[in-house]
Amino acid sequence: MSLIRLNNVGMQFDDTVVLREAFLKLREGDRVGLVGRNGTGKTTFLELILGRQEPTSGTVDTNLGLSIGYFSQFSELEGRLSVVEELSNLFPEVHATQARLDTIGELLGEAGDDEMTRLLTEQAELFERMDALDGWSYENTIDTVLTRLGFDADRRVLPVDQLSGGWRNRAALARILVQGPDVLLLDEPTNFLDLAGVRWIEGWLQTYPGAVLVVSHDRQFLDGAVTRIVEIENRRLHEYEGGYSAYVRAKQTRIKTLERQFAHEEELLAYEAEASDARRQAVKERGTARKLADIKKRQAPRPVDEIITSIYADLHVSENLVQVEGITKGFGGDPLFEDLSFSLHRGDRVAVVGANGSGKSTLLDVLTEVTEPDAGRIVWRKGAGFVSYNRVVDELDLDDTVAHFISAAPGTLAFSATKKNVNRFLTMLQFSEAELKRKIGTLSGGQRARVAIASCLLSGASVIVLDEPTNHLDLASAQVMERALIHFPGAVVVVSHDRFFIDKVADRLLTFDGSGAVEESAATGAL
Repeated sequence: MSLIRLNNVGMQFDDTVVLREAFLKLREGDRVGLVGRNGTGKTTFLELILGRQEPTSGTVDTNLGLSIGYFSQFSELEGRLSVVEELSNLFPEVHATQARLDTIGELLGEAGDDEMTRLLTEQAELFERMDALDGWSYENTIDTVLTRLGFDADRRVLPVDQLSGGWRNRAALARILVQGPDVLLLDEPTNFLDLAGVRWIEGWLQTYPGAVLVVSHDRQFLDGAVTRIVEIENRRLHEYEGGYSAYVRAKQTRIKTLERQFAHEEELLAYEAEASDARRQAVKERGTARKLADIKKRQAPRPVDEIITSIYADLHVSENLVQVEGITKGFGGDPLFEDLSFSLHRGDRVAVVGANGSGKSTLLDVLTEVTEPDAGRIVWRKGAGFVSYNRVVDELDLDDTVAHFISAAPGTLAFSATKKNVNRFLTMLQFSEAELKRKIGTLSGGQRARVAIASCLLSGASVIVLDEPTNHLDLASAQVMERALIHFPGAVVVVSHDRFFIDKVADRLLTFDGSGAVEESAATGAL
């Protein structure tokens, strides 16, 4: 049975057309991934379903009494109650039923025969109601969701207002998952989750009885969580059966029959198809620890690669870049990591993974000299420099234009590479001519993330340090970033929960176990 129906929907703001002739049915059990470049109207699409926007033409119909839950990457739970109390308050009927059962239990000890018969009859009816409400297990449901989303005992009892923004965001996600509406609308639900949390919510959505519509940049998550992809492209909806990998192949076939509407799109989709094949091959060979780099090297170069390699042609990087020697770091109590040693050499691609709060971002802060280690030392080799994505984001000059900020940084490759290739590279990162002339302060969060990524990739540094770089990128921009990182002649250190991204880029893993130990291993492409 269809729950939500879009019939010939058009949406327009002044002279800007966002959607035209959009048809969609969302049925019970549907798990749909919504994809599209930043600015194509994904948020507007969700607001149409929520009834926050009225279509310019056509209709959006929802079943009478339908419950819709909405979560976005900007959602934050607020209030003085703890997260456990907030979630418990979602079950008022269960609490009322339990309170009456408790009262009946007290009355039975003093009741006469007739009164006892009446109370026992009512008690039986209340037991049936509790069964129907699943009231006996709601506390277990709350505990499971909070555990899987990383809430420890201390965070569960703190007033929500005392949690950080990231934890309030996770609390909002926990609320909607426990609530279990008929339709779930999820906008980037994995941004603040670690790998374990992403895997859990992926599995949870697979068995969700209602309908799910999810916007996500996490391609591996889309492969596991959804069974249909809807893409907003050229103001129209295009549907593809299957997960992300199936969508890549189906779209690749479709665009071969159309005049190419975006430069290099077919080429970038080919990379995605190859990456999916490589990942399946790596999974089969999980025990051999054979690096994905062996697969990548066999892939024939394409124009995208040629543009990138030409930009990096004059970037000369030494073999030895940095030596990390026995570093320890903590903030009171047990250290986040202890006696950690590793080295970075030209061509290294290191992904840092582990649970939230285990010390991954702290390692990047120590590596980039934001904070000092408690013990040990970091030795940067002469001439080796780094660029930090977080620092670039923090130091964006909101009054500067995009083009000037990217090209005016000291040592930038925008000076040594040809202007034509730099412009083509920025075009591949979805920068239009108009956007390059805009002030950074007028850009959205996703657009600013692209400015920071472009600045890092063109910085001329020997080591690029990235913390969750795919969080605010659309899929096309993430694909270009991945190609650039693969061809970058220096070293890359990246914290990410995006398994598809890690599998494509990384050749080594630093895995934090949350107890101070860090394991270094080869990346097999089967994370």
